[in-house]
Order: sequence, then C-alpha cells, then structure tokens
Amino acid sequence: MCAHVLVAEDDEMQAELIRRSLLSEGHTATVVHDGRAALQAARDLRPDLLVLDLMLPVIDGFGVCRVLRRDDDVPVLMLTARNTEDDLLLGLELGADDYITKPYSPRELMARIRTVLRRSGRGGDGRQEDTVVRTAGLAVDPVRHEVRCDGVPVECTPAEFEILLAMAAEPERVFTRRQLLQRTRGLDRASTERAVDVHIMNLRRKIEDDPRRPARLLTVFGVGYKLSGGRG
Repeated sequence: MCAHVLVAEDDEMQAELIRRSLLSEGHTATVVHDGRAALQAARDLRPDLLVLDLMLPVIDGFGVCRVLRRDDDVPVLMLTARNTEDDLLLGLELGADDYITKPYSPRELMARIRTVLRRSGRGGDGRQEDTVVRTAGLAVDPVRHEVRCDGVPVECTPAEFEILLAMAAEPERVFTRRQLLQRTRGLDRASTERAVDVHIMNLRRKIEDDPRRPARLLTVFGVGYKLSGGRG
C-alpha cells in the first residue's frame, strides 16, 4: 500500500514525527499547519487521506471537515486532545471516518491509517470482491466503492459504506450497534456505540425519501438496526 497523506497539524514537531512515520511506511506526505492551508491542499492535491488535528488555527478541524464534506469524499482521520463524547460525535456527524485521541503512539496511528485506507479502497489496498450487492433499491459496489440508490449515486464516507455493505449483504438481519461498530472501527479500543447512531442518521439522510420516517434503514427498538429488503 502506498498512499498520499495530507497531514494538518499545527504542532510542527508532532507533524514532523507523523511525516517520518508515514515515509517509513512507504507513503508520501504533505504537511500543513492551519485549516485554510489544509482545505487548499486537499482541493489541489486530492490526497488519499487527511490526518486532521481538531485544534488548528485560522479554521479549526471541525470547520475543515464541514467544508470538505460539501464536495469531497477524502477519508478523514481526526487527531484530538479533546476526548469528550460530544466532540467526537460532532466530528463523526461532520463526516470524519475515525479519530484518535492524544497522546498516541506512532505505531497506533499508522495502524489506524492502514485501517482507514483499507476501508476506503484507497492507496492500492482496496477490497477485491467483484459482486455488486443489490437490495432495497440499493446497489453497493465493494470494488468501485460506490453506492447507488434507485440508480442515483450516493456519496458515503468509508464508515458509512462499511455499515451499508454489511447490512445490504444480509437484508432483514438485525445488527446490534456493537456489531456495526465492529464493521467500522473494530473493537481494539474504547469507543462509543452512539457513533453508530450518527452514521445511521447520516445514511438515512442519503437513502431515505423521508429520513424521519425511514422505509429502508429501520430501527429495531431495544436491539439495533436492519436494512429492509422489501423495496429491492
């Protein structure tokens, strides 16, 4: 796997450590130190991954993520010293694919980067499945990492894609939040199942005619969620 990673980190020493770690893994890296520069570099360079510190000057990481998600699906790995649940969930709502809290080890960060790249199908190490999964008016293509809803392309973050792919492959199966969480970030660290609720909410906005009254992505109260195959 070789990917181009954009690193947005205002701590120059920390940014240099990340850059060296990426180079040692065979990646290329571009480093910027404020949010405005991060947005410009993301648009100009089209990186495979953005490693984004939340506490950036000029435009903070939340602002960067909010602007990027209007027209860009680059995977985002957030770096944060703020580990409150509300902050982390806000980052996920804005379209971040994963987060890591400071302090962290370079080894952990590189493992997380590999996971996000693998899930997103970027950096030359994507999925190898060759079957489009079709159900409920949805077509989920694991090779091209594409989703269509009633024939219309749907932009999904890597985490949203993993959830939708898992549920589309087994329509009518009820998944617990923990099972869906395992599909997105795994169980190798403390996490919150509320993150799954955020991803489901975002998916409903994209695939439901009325997200407040979902017909595809259904809640099974007291258990979790299921994808109804009735429309496919």
